Amino acid sequence: MVVPKAAGGGGAHRAGTLKQQNKPHKAGRHRRNSARRHAVGVSVKTLSCQKRHNLAKLDRKHRALQLRQQSKEAVLAEKRNLGHKDAPPHLVVVVPLHANVDSQSVLQQFQSSEASVVHQAKRGLPGFVLLCPRSKLRWQFVVADRGNLFAVLDLAKVADTLLFVLDPLEGWDATGNYCLSCIFAQGLPSYGLAVQGLADQPLKKQIDLQKKLRRITEKRFPGAKLFPLNTEQESVLLLHHLATQKQRHLAFRDRRAHLLADAVEFVPGPGSALVGTLKVSGYVRGRSLNVNRLVHIVGHGDFQMSQVDATPEPFGQNLRAAKGQPRRGQGVQDNTSSEVAEMEEDVQVLMRADPSKQESLQSEIVPDPMDGEQTWPTEEELSEAAESLKQTKKISKRVPKGTSAYQATWIVDQREGESGSDDEEHEEADGMEEEIFMEEAISQDGSSSDEEEETATEDEDCESMVLPEDVEKMEEEEAMLAKYQQERQEEMFPDEVDTPRDVAARIRFQKFRGLKSFRTSPWDPNENLPRDYARIFQFQDFFQTRKHVFRQLKEAEEDDDGAAVGRYVTLHICNVPVSVVEGFQQQLPLVLYVLLPYEQKMSVLNLLVRRFASYTEPIQAKEEVIVHCGFRRFQTSPLYSQHTSASKHKLLRFLPADGTTMATMYGPITFPPASVLLFKQKSDGSHDLLATGSLHSVDPSRVTLKRVVLSGHPFKIHRKMAVVRYMFFNREDVLWFKPVALRTKWGRRGHIKEPVGTHGLMKCQFDGQLKSQDTVLMTLYKRVFPKWIYKPHVPGLSRIGESALCEREEMD
Repeated sequence: MVVPKAAGGGGAHRAGTLKQQNKPHKAGRHRRNSARRHAVGVSVKTLSCQKRHNLAKLDRKHRALQLRQQSKEAVLAEKRNLGHKDAPPHLVVVVPLHANVDSQSVLQQFQSSEASVVHQAKRGLPGFVLLCPRSKLRWQFVVADRGNLFAVLDLAKVADTLLFVLDPLEGWDATGNYCLSCIFAQGLPSYGLAVQGLADQPLKKQIDLQKKLRRITEKRFPGAKLFPLNTEQESVLLLHHLATQKQRHLAFRDRRAHLLADAVEFVPGPGSALVGTLKVSGYVRGRSLNVNRLVHIVGHGDFQMSQVDATPEPFGQNLRAAKGQPRRGQGVQDNTSSEVAEMEEDVQVLMRADPSKQESLQSEIVPDPMDGEQTWPTEEELSEAAESLKQTKKISKRVPKGTSAYQATWIVDQREGESGSDDEEHEEADGMEEEIFMEEAISQDGSSSDEEEETATEDEDCESMVLPEDVEKMEEEEAMLAKYQQERQEEMFPDEVDTPRDVAARIRFQKFRGLKSFRTSPWDPNENLPRDYARIFQFQDFFQTRKHVFRQLKEAEEDDDGAAVGRYVTLHICNVPVSVVEGFQQQLPLVLYVLLPYEQKMSVLNLLVRRFASYTEPIQAKEEVIVHCGFRRFQTSPLYSQHTSASKHKLLRFLPADGTTMATMYGPITFPPASVLLFKQKSDGSHDLLATGSLHSVDPSRVTLKRVVLSGHPFKIHRKMAVVRYMFFNREDVLWFKPVALRTKWGRRGHIKEPVGTHGLMKCQFDGQLKSQDTVLMTLYKRVFPKWIYKPHVPGLSRIGESALCEREEMD
């Protein structure tokens, strides 16, 4: 039924008393109590807080703007100072990435400018110095030998810019790709890409080649620009790009003063001609140089400096005056003798070493063998010793008259002779039996002596036909096959060891112990330390010491103590072997780094590494490798362990193919950050890259545990009880290892109840019923330490292994 509407709109709906009423939306700032919510106006305290908040926000904006402006100014100042008058020349290392690249033609392109002055390098590394009066820049070009990997890495440690030269057809070959991988792992400074010979190709083919090269370089150098290098104008554009691009920094290089040797002179010492004073000339880079610090020659070790001379530069520093000089060093070669005489006259002694402030070369602590012994015996011990001496003096013998004390010691007492007669008879009988046995053996061998001589001559003839090289190769292959088998067995049965039958298990594993929980059970890091730990140094807080050293470094930089950056100096280095000069004469780079405090001390280094993808051979723990840690290069034997956040870490017998691993070794202290490369030296002298990573910490208290798993099999099973065999082979071993917990491969846990019989059977109880195909395991642990092997002398002559190149080509 339809109800008609009332006149005048009286039929409108009105809300009843039960209508739902929602709370109004609370806009604005929420206050804590209702009094503040309903108060009229704003309190003075609230208004002042708002003003302070607004002012703080404005201050933060201004501060961020100032920081951005300062960073921009710092980048511009770095660009302007690089290669200018008060700075060292811009060091450009030319790295050819292909065998078809001609390095000399690349250098000639930069020398073709008529407005520049060229000074050729007379000795040392091949290259030249380029003076550009128009741009007021100085350049130093050095060519890296692509076949010598260590030389390329040493130059990359000091180079301002790496100029990679590509082939127009292939880009880079396997050797170039391998060098790029090592440089990227060590740390890539500023770089430039150039292609040579692209204009010699047909015009239609040039576009396709450019696309191909951009596609290749995009993987390694994303966003990088590829410059052609065929004419003088293209070389000028490339130089402008290298001078104006943003510089990439390496942390281990910027915090230490370093130097690339331009000239070297060796002065033999008074005692021996093999050791003497080395005079190294070059530009100071990175930080100011202090003569009281120690200097590290890469590949040779740490040395002391006795003097620093301010030597005139080998070429004119005034770029405006260089415009009138002849190009390519034409006038320089004619007046070499006069220049040397002038340089000797103008040499100024800048600093001399102060013996009271100079750092020592002591890298190890000489341990005292009597340090753990008693200082002096007590009175009771002295009295006991005196009584024992009196008792020995009371022993008397019956001797004839007139015999001395010395003769009396050789006279045997009658009782002693009677007691020892039986033993003498047994010894004589054994001697007679041995003689008879030897006679029988000789009589039996005498009949076949002629046959043995004939077979021996035949064996000698056969052995003479085998070449020694083939024998060495066969031995290497057998050793490598054994390592592959061990690695495979370790993957299938990790840490499992067979219990020996000839030696008791309590003697064989006497240094091992059981842990209730590997994660939570305590292990004292100062317990049963080896004697080598008495020779090393340890910081109470390594990272706090690192902060303090870097803070001191900034303060010393503000005080301008030492030779400033960009100054051409000559360092007098003491007690240097003559092999350093021989390497420089073979055109190997000589790189020097000034050490920070404590960096000559020996300690335990922990390196976080990852195995290189192209290396497939097994890498065993305690195997000698060559380590590139920051600016250092040395040979050592690392331990490999798991990288976890726990207090204990399990030893890895082989370096795993995937994942990060901690490598522990003895080595000199180095403050991180520092890059790490591990190389394996082969019998033919070549080197293969094993792993790459970084320096994690310097901590001797890091606990590395070797795990051993003993296995047994259930013999009889009755519910939760089982008799286990083949884990031990005598009753005493079962009683010795009774407190150690047991586990199974299927997750059961238990313990030893009692031994059964005398042949190693034992009754065990578990938390559930065992399966007949299950295996019972007992886990034991022992702390291990690295070998004391540290060889700082690693020459810079290194050849890339052929196996690494073949594997790299297959991966590509």
